Formats: sequence, C-alpha cells, structure tokens
Amino acid sequence: MVRLEAAAVLLAALLQATVEANGISLCLAGFTDDTYYAVVSRDIYKGQPLLNVVFNDCFGSISFRYELSDPRFRVQRDGVVFAAESFRLSGKQLKFVITAHNTQSVQQWQAAVKLAGRSDSSAMQSGPKSWNPSGVSLPWNVPDILFPAVRPASIGQLKRQKRDWVIPPINVPENERSPFPKDLVMIRSDRDKNRSLRYSVTGPGADQPPNGLFSINPISGQLIVTRPLDREQIPSYHLRAHAVDLNGNQVENPIDIVINVIDMNDNRPEFLHPTWNGSVPEGSKPGTFVMTVTAIDADDPNTSNGILRYKILSQTPSSPSSNMFTINNQTGDIFTVAAGLDREKVPQYTLIIQATDMEGSPMYGLSNTATAIITIHDINDNPPEFTSATFYGEVPENRFDIIVANLTVTDKDQPLTDAWYAAYRIIGGDAAGHFIIPTNPINNDGLVTVDKPIDYESNRAFVLTVIAENQVSLTKGIQLPPQSTATVSITVIDVNESPRFVPNPKVVRQQEGLPEGKVVTFFTAEDPDRYMQQTMRYSKLSDPANWLKIDPLRGQVTTIAELDRESPFVRNNMYNATFLASDNGVPPASGTGTLQIVLLDDNDNAPQVSPQEVSICERPEPNAINITAIDLDIEPNTGPFVFELPATPEDVRRNWTITRLNGDYAQLSLKIGMLDDGIYEIPITIIDSGNPPLSATSVLLIKVCPCNENGDCTSAEAIVAAGLGTGAIIAILLCIIILLILVLLFVIWMKRRDKERQAKQLLIDPEDDVRDNILKYDEEGGGEEDQDYDLSQLQQPDTMEPDSIKPMGIRRVDERPIHAEPQYPVRSAAPHPGDIGDFINEGLKAADNDPTAPPYDSLLVFDYEGSGSMAGSLSSLNSTSSGGDQDYDYLNDWGPRFRKLADMYGGGSDL
Repeated sequence: MVRLEAAAVLLAALLQATVEANGISLCLAGFTDDTYYAVVSRDIYKGQPLLNVVFNDCFGSISFRYELSDPRFRVQRDGVVFAAESFRLSGKQLKFVITAHNTQSVQQWQAAVKLAGRSDSSAMQSGPKSWNPSGVSLPWNVPDILFPAVRPASIGQLKRQKRDWVIPPINVPENERSPFPKDLVMIRSDRDKNRSLRYSVTGPGADQPPNGLFSINPISGQLIVTRPLDREQIPSYHLRAHAVDLNGNQVENPIDIVINVIDMNDNRPEFLHPTWNGSVPEGSKPGTFVMTVTAIDADDPNTSNGILRYKILSQTPSSPSSNMFTINNQTGDIFTVAAGLDREKVPQYTLIIQATDMEGSPMYGLSNTATAIITIHDINDNPPEFTSATFYGEVPENRFDIIVANLTVTDKDQPLTDAWYAAYRIIGGDAAGHFIIPTNPINNDGLVTVDKPIDYESNRAFVLTVIAENQVSLTKGIQLPPQSTATVSITVIDVNESPRFVPNPKVVRQQEGLPEGKVVTFFTAEDPDRYMQQTMRYSKLSDPANWLKIDPLRGQVTTIAELDRESPFVRNNMYNATFLASDNGVPPASGTGTLQIVLLDDNDNAPQVSPQEVSICERPEPNAINITAIDLDIEPNTGPFVFELPATPEDVRRNWTITRLNGDYAQLSLKIGMLDDGIYEIPITIIDSGNPPLSATSVLLIKVCPCNENGDCTSAEAIVAAGLGTGAIIAILLCIIILLILVLLFVIWMKRRDKERQAKQLLIDPEDDVRDNILKYDEEGGGEEDQDYDLSQLQQPDTMEPDSIKPMGIRRVDERPIHAEPQYPVRSAAPHPGDIGDFINEGLKAADNDPTAPPYDSLLVFDYEGSGSMAGSLSSLNSTSSGGDQDYDYLNDWGPRFRKLADMYGGGSDL
C-alpha cells in the first residue's frame, strides 16, 4: 500500500517554505488547477469516488460552498468528487464544471473536470451497485487514480478491497533553493510484504532528456528531485513508475506519474516594442481610441504571476492637462480622457506606460515600462487669414497671363496639407472675369493673374473683393473670421495700341477690267487710344499683282493697273491686298487690314477647243472625235457653246462635219472612208453665250496613222511622234554622263603616264646636255639656201620634250615637228661585236618602214653644199687666228640652246 503519511503536510510545508523564502505572504484563493483529469471505468456506480479537487481557502479565511454543473456528481468538503448515481459513460470523455462560491461575497471560482472512460472487466458486476464515500480518505491532489471494484459486505455497509499501488499527482514549485535532492513522495506496493521489489521510473526528466531531474530509490520507492525546476521551460513532467521482483518480473502494471511545476513570479513583463507610435486627431472627444500597447509575461498566464495590469506613469507635456489620456489596465488600450487636444499648441505627447504582473500589485508584482508617442493629427480648425486688409497692383492694358499682385495669408494648420493650402475666390469687383487667383503651392500665396485682356478705355481700375478658404472644409462649428477677406486695388496702365481696320477684312465688289486710276474704295483704320492725340498714315503691305495704291492720309484705294479676274493672283474670283496703318505714338504702333476685291466677270475670253491634238487611224472605226470647249470666263459668259467649221479652206467642210451633242460637247466626224498618214489641221469656230458673245477659231491637230487590229498606231512616225517618257530620257542622260566621266578619267590617266615616262628619260640636266649642239658631223644639209630646214631634226629623239608639257606660245622654229613617235624595237645598250651586222640591218629596216623618220635616217649626199653660199670656204679659215673681232652675241637670240656657244666664244680674252 502506498504510504502517504504526512504527504499533504510535506507538500504544504514545501510550498509555505518557498513562499516565505521569497518574502511573499500574499494568499490567492482558488482552485489549484483550471482542469482536473481522471481515467475511470465506463461503468460508474453510485457513491464511487472519482478524483480529488483542491481549493485553496487561504488557511480557512474564506467560507465557500461547491456547486456542480452535472447533477450526477457530488463533491465533499475535502474535495473528493464521487458519483451521485450509477450510469455508464457513453462517449470518449465526460466534462463538467465545479464552482466554488464565496458565501460572504459574490466572488466565485471555477474548475473543469474531464473524465475519460476505459474498459475494466474486473469491475463488471451485475445488479445495482453503490459506493459509500463516507470515511474514505483519498490522497491529496490525485488527478488520475483507479480504484478497484468493491463488493458490499452487508446492506448499508461497504467493505473496502485492497488496492493496487496508487501514486498521486505531484506539484513541485519551480526555482526551489538547495539543498538537493529533495524528497517528493514515497511509492510502495502492498505486494512488497511477502517479496522484495525494485522500483524505477521512466520518461522525460528521468531516463530521457532532461535526464536526471527525477530519481527513485529502487528499494524504498522514494521519488526525489535532484535540482531546481523551471516552469517556463517545462511546465509538467509525465513519468511512468514500474515495480518488478528481483527476477525482473513485473508485479504491478506501470502507472503514470504527473509532476506539475508550480509557477513562481520570476519573470518581469516584457513589452513587444520599447517604443509605440500612435496618433489621434486634434479636438477629439473624450473616449476616443488612440492605440494599444501589449506586454507579455513568461510566467503562467493562468496565475497571478502572469496576469498583467497597465497604467500610465507620466505624460509629457502636461498641457493642457496632465491626464489627457487613460489606459485600460487589462487590455492596454489607450483612450483620450479629456478634451482640448490642439496640434497647434502641442503636436505630440509622450507617455510612459508601466506593465505589472501579480495583477498589478505594487508590492509583489514585477513591472517594466515602455514609451508611447502619440502624434496629434491636424484638422482644419484654423482658417487662412490675410496679412493685410488691402493689396495693390497694376497691369498694362491688353496684357494677359501676367501676375499683378501677390496675396499673402497665414494658416496655423500643418503646412503642405489640405487644411493649410488656401483657395482664393473673387466675390466682387470683376463681373467680366478678367482675373483669376491660383495658389502658389510653395508659399501658399495667392497670385492675382490677368485671365482676359483689359482695355484701358473701358476700365481704368478694378477693386476686387477676395476671400481665402482652405481646400477642405473647416471643422464643424468654426466660422471664417473677417481676416479671411481682403481688398485688391488694381490700376490699368494705358499703352499705345495698334490701329484697327474696321471692318477687317473689308469686301468690295468691282467689275473686272476696271482701268487705271479708278477709285476702288476707302479703307481706313480706327485708333483705339481715345485719350491720345495721334495721327495715322497708310501704306501698302501686300499687293501680289501690283494693281492698287492707297492714299497715305485718307486711305483711298485706287487702281494703278487694269483688274483682271483671270489673273493667277485671283482665287475664287477674289483678289486679296493687305494695307498697313501706323500711328505716331511712343512707341509707334501699326495694324494691318485685308481688302478683298470680288471681281465680277466680263466676257473677255473667247472659248478654245479641247483637246488640241487627237490621233485616229487611216480607217477610223468609229470615224468621229468628241471635242469640247474651254472658256476662262464664268457663267453666264461660258456655255452653251456653238461649234462650226469655217468656210475656208474648202476641203475642211468637204472631208469633215461637226455635230453638237449638247451645250458643251460636239462631235467631229469624217465624211470620207479613209485618210492618208499625216497630220491634219482642222480649224473649228466656237461661240460662247456671253453678252455680247465671243467667238474664236482654234485649230485641232489630227494625227492619222495606220493601226493594227486593236486600233493602235503602228507606224514609226507615230511612235517617234509619241516621244520618249521622262524615265527613258533620264536614263539616257545618265548613261551619257557616265560615259563622259569614263573618257575623262582615261585621258587623265594617259597624261599622267606620259609625265612619268618623260621624268624617267630626263636623267641629264638640259643645261649640261651637249646634244643640243651639232652631233652628226657627216651631215651638212642642203646648204645655206635651204632656209626651211628644221634644225630640231638634228637632235636625239630621246631628248625631245613632249609638246604636251611645253607652255603654249614658246615653241621655237628650230624644234622638230610633232609626229607620232615610231616604236623601235628594244635593243641592248651594248650589243655584242658579232651582232653588229644584225644591229645595223634592224635599224635600217626600221628607218625604211618609218614614214616620219628624219632625213639623217635616209641616204644623204655629203659632197654637195649648195650654191651661192655667202659663207667663205672653210679652208680659208686660219686656225691660228684669234677671231677676237668676231661678235658672237647674236647667238643669244637663237634660244637657250645657243647661249652656251655665246658664252664660249663671246667671252673675248676669257676663252
């Protein structure tokens, strides 16, 4: 049997010692648990005890009575719950509530009881069963105890059977002080009287993490706790106790042991945020919700240790009252409690909020604080007020979209909000709507702006009445003060305005053909400046056909040329001319006006045939041509037209006939069967319907050509006459231009190649080239009388300068005539002596075949010098004579090639 001697006393002593050790003497009445559990047999008998509930009456200081929600159960004063009648549990669980009423007040406490049913065959017995709970002593705070069934010994008396081992639930305070270990309870089985048993416990806290918190003496069954417990980590432990013999055989069914950790107030409340932010509109009524602050406590929320209470410690600033706000001490909701919130005076409040556990006990509760910042939201409780009662401005006339005055206001509401922005409205002095007042979004000023141009001659000044309001309505009950209305005085400045033609444009009607010098109309302008004495002059600004002139002083418009309706400058029978009117104001101003002359048509244009050219086949099918008339005049000087063939030439009427189709069209028909190819000119006389009518004879060109079966001309003349299209002509021109460019590039390339060839040949300076002298000593020519002999042929061909590189007009008479250069075969510079014969033969052959070869390449006569030479015989020359009297300066006149000889022989004694 479990020995529970002094178990309840021990537990109470432990609790009392813990409370006294913590310095707490406060007693909290109520049930030790919110819910009690028990597992019982499904068949419950009348009088059967089920479980114990524990109510703390603070050492008898509270008088109370029990009340149960289920009439099938009763509870004794010591907390034993038993069945009032026999019944069977139908569901998995049965729940009812036990209420403890304070007989001295209306205070009451409640706890729930949950019974779970299980099958128990040993308890099944027939017949009515009952259980007398009188005299039964149950362990203290046993949440789950099974009692075996009992058999009554006699009527009215119960005989108690021996029980299996019974372990009550254990409550252990957290954070107990040493020494450890501490005994909790003695576990014994009534079967250890005749045998030796060994006890053990399993589960979290014993052989499972956290290991070693609980231990049991295997022989005595003493259950102990080895170190302090922490409810915030593990609120309860569920162990299982075992009893076995020395052989390890189980002698008792394992039973669950529940160890509840009793909470101690060892945790302070903690706010979720150190600083809380809230807001409320200014002018809010008392009781307006502001915000909610929340704190949590790690202690048991079902005990006073975890029940928090809130309060406001301080309010900053304390204006207009130190208690502008209150807080619900249980929920943390903050409300306004006083009127007078004014953002313009106090825009923000700072509250220090305290949360205290132990239901707010200032002596035993732990507390913590947080800051609540309450921002006062602005409402439109302050209207805008003008800084001055009158504002002034001025504006030039005829100007618009300019600012003439700035209206300044003050508003105590929060800047840059709808309650601060001002809206300006003109309520008087501007019936025509010349002004508008937009708001400057930066400084909230009103900008008086001209919306419509103002005429000084009509309005010299304005006095506006302006009211300033906010963009949102004022709070109910607040009226606009007089300072929200102001006067704006605006002066209009007179300026020199441009003259205005009236009407503009001016339309006049004139018959075309009006001769030069005739008056068309008077076109004058008005000066809008009635208060300025000014003169006006007129001039012509635009006259496309140069038909008109205007008198500079009177504005009389007269013609300087005949008016012609058919002029290209006339559009839709209307001619436009523009004139300028200028005054002598400061500064001068001018205005323009348009004169529109509607020209009435005269029958001054004879009709002409259309089309002017047609093509028909030799044998036309049909043999008729449709024609019409073109008349530059307009109705009634146009159609209907009369078409006639003139009497001359006679073959016209003989071969052709004309038939009028309607007022505008006629048909020209061929009387004969065919016409020869060619172009025929058919004169046609057309008469219009003017008054008087005009007639003209115009020529219709008819091209006759042979046609194919489709009626198309096939003769070459017709094709040529048809001409080329524009695209074909452009293509031909492009081809010609490209060909010319290619020819020019080829010529430039050829000239460049010739220059490069000449540059390679000029290896010797011309001044030092002695080949300009006589090189062929066996050539005597035809004598002195041969004056036409060209000395340039005596020069080497390779030293000749091409004519293309000589300047124009510098050719000498002794130069070699220009001929095509013969293409001689390329010879080696130094032929082999064995090839001299071949070399001479090749040169002879080339000279014979070259028609441009000079005379020295042909057979020459060396023994004839001609007759009548004025020069003396060479044999008469004395080689020893000095020749000092000979003048060689004339050689300088022969050209640069003889200057070398003049220098050599004309030097006198220098030679």
